[in-house]
Amino acid sequence: MNATTTHDDDDMPAEVDFTGATRGKFYRPNLRLNLPVYLDADVQNYLNAIAAKKGMPLSQLANDLLKREIGIIEAVK
Repeated sequence: MNATTTHDDDDMPAEVDFTGATRGKFYRPNLRLNLPVYLDADVQNYLNAIAAKKGMPLSQLANDLLKREIGIIEAVK
């Protein structure tokens, strides 16, 4: 794409009027965000099998394993 190319067909107007807007309308100070964690398919299948044998959710098993790993890391510091 050429840097001098102009876009006359943009959907965004040149100027936006925010006079009726509310600042912080969706801000929630105590909101807790749970970020998704994506596992490789083979790791997920392996952990799913262990979680099923233990009768626990995958998320709980993953958290337990990670907390154990964090403990090991902290112990060797």
